[in-house]
Amino acid sequence: MAKTTFRPLHDRVVVKRLDAEEKTKGGIIIPDTAKEKPSEGKVVAVGPGGRDETGKLIPIDLKVGDRVLFGKWSGTEVKLDGEDLLIMKESDIMGVLA
Repeated sequence: MAKTTFRPLHDRVVVKRLDAEEKTKGGIIIPDTAKEKPSEGKVVAVGPGGRDETGKLIPIDLKVGDRVLFGKWSGTEVKLDGEDLLIMKESDIMGVLA
């Protein structure tokens, strides 16, 4: 089966959540049902950017491969080719991890 290609529109970004920690710092293993969804992810695809009032294109500051932090309830969850992804606006992303 061919892999689906997905290109976000405007100022939207596709992010794949990075896995949450399995253990606490004290060594306690956290079961799947008690884990919080991580608010850290990797950018998979980026749209061309938004437009201002005059119609001028404003490019997005993110690029594919960036590790980002986003809000707990940010984005819309989708499943493409069996992979759980988030589609969100660039403004939902709080920052890029170096």
